[in-house]
Amino acid sequence: MAERRRRPVVGLTPDVGETEARPARPSLPRYELKQAYADAVLAAGGLPIVLPYSDDESAALESVALCDALVVTGGAFDIPPDAYGAQARRSLGPMKPVRTRFEQLALRAALSQRKPVLGICGGMQLLAVEVGGSLWQDIRDEVASASDHEQKVDSRLPGHAARIVAGTRLAKILGRDLIQVNSTHHQAVRDPGAAVVSAVAPDGVVEAIELPDRFAIGVQWHPELMGGNEQLLLYGALVEAARAAER
Repeated sequence: MAERRRRPVVGLTPDVGETEARPARPSLPRYELKQAYADAVLAAGGLPIVLPYSDDESAALESVALCDALVVTGGAFDIPPDAYGAQARRSLGPMKPVRTRFEQLALRAALSQRKPVLGICGGMQLLAVEVGGSLWQDIRDEVASASDHEQKVDSRLPGHAARIVAGTRLAKILGRDLIQVNSTHHQAVRDPGAAVVSAVAPDGVVEAIELPDRFAIGVQWHPELMGGNEQLLLYGALVEAARAAER
C-alpha cells in the first residue's frame, strides 16, 4: 500500500470573544474562528491548527515553527494606526491590540522562516503594514471616489469584481484577469510597502498584494466563504507551497 503523504500543517490565527454570562457564571474569554477557514484548508489537503495568543515572543515563534504555512485571518476590528506611523482618525473602528500583537509576532516569524503566508481581509492589511505599508483608516472617509466596500448582502455572495494584475503570482494561481469577490471591509491598503499590488477593485481600492520573492499573498476578500473551485485555488496553492518547501 502506498504511503500516505503527511498533510502540511497550516496555522490559523483566531479571534477572541467571550462566553455568555449567566447568573453566578461570569463570561470568560474564548477563541473564535469561522469554520470555513478550517474547511478550506482541509479541502486543499492541509491540516489546520488554531494558534493560541501569547505575549511571550518565544511562544509565538515556537507555535509558527510547528506549522508549514500560516493563514492570518480577518475580523471585525482595525489595526492600530501607530503600527504604520499614523494618527487615529474619527472614523477608526474598534481595535484588538492583543490579537494584533500576536499576529504581528506570528507573521514576522513566518516571513523570517520563509514559510508560505496567506493574509485574509485584515490579514492582508497586516501583511502590508508589516512590510512598511500603510492603510486607509476608513475608505468612505478618505477615498472620495471609492464605492461602498461593506456589502449589504450575504458575504457568501460576490459584492464586486476585482481585476487581477498580469504577471503576478496571484494571476498564475487564479488563471484569469477578473474575479468576483465578496467585500466586508471599511479599511484598505493605502501603500503596499515592499509588497506589490496584485488585484484592484473597479474603484481602484487595493484588493490583493504579494511579496515578489516568496509565497506571501494577501487578499481583501474571503475566498473561504464563497467556496467553489475558483475561490479555493488560493488555499490549494498555499498548501502546495508548504508541501514543496518540505522537499
